Amino acid sequence: MIPRTALALIAISSLALVAAACGSDADTSSGSAPIADDLVGTTFESTGVTGYDLVEGSTIDIGFQEGSVGARAGCNTMSGGYEINDGNLEVGPMAATMMACDEPLMAQDTWLSAFLSSGPAIALDGETLTLTGSDSTITFAAQAPTEVEGTTWVLTGTVANEAISSLPASAEGTATLTITDGTAAIASGCNTGSGSVEVTDTTMTFGPIALTAMACADELMIVEGSVVLVLDGEVTYEVNGDTLSIRKDGADGEIGLEFTAS
Repeated sequence: MIPRTALALIAISSLALVAAACGSDADTSSGSAPIADDLVGTTFESTGVTGYDLVEGSTIDIGFQEGSVGARAGCNTMSGGYEINDGNLEVGPMAATMMACDEPLMAQDTWLSAFLSSGPAIALDGETLTLTGSDSTITFAAQAPTEVEGTTWVLTGTVANEAISSLPASAEGTATLTITDGTAAIASGCNTGSGSVEVTDTTMTFGPIALTAMACADELMIVEGSVVLVLDGEVTYEVNGDTLSIRKDGADGEIGLEFTAS
């Protein structure tokens, strides 16, 4: 006969083993903290959010490049530098486009910016990314990046003096870029045209662009000026989900264009 004390110890030990096993399963299912190299070139789309009710029909997209992270919650695109330290995603000051959207989407932008800036815990399990803040958790699934070539990219913002500016209301949807078989077809906000382009994994090199010569409203001509200035010679680019960011050095600092896939 086994003494009662021994039976009690056996029972306690069994419970401890069961608890440990359950804890191990939980840790495995939530994944582990990735290193930055695990995320480069990957874009994720939200599959679930707790602690915040997303605007109906909207999702959160987040994409990682070398040293930078970009995110969008249905309205503006925000981006900044980041590091992963002690299992937390630490995002630096974020630049954002300044489009005017419905108030619920604007509020959602504000919430996401605050969430990312709060240093949420980050875990990666296969193609599932989880960000856990003090009050909210976002679960994401990895997405195939939008192809640069063959996609119609619609201009949503211009970059100058380290700031991203949205387009005037009259210019929204008027400027596009489509790259096919070494040719860039451009609608510049006013005129249209095309020219040669060479695309690598990180750069595009534009040849001279031949445009029509219509005169348009001042706001459209300003947009056209930005497009023509940037899409000239070699530029660098990044694709985060359905967002294309193009940058180059200008006379007074970095200039660029922000596009969204049509």
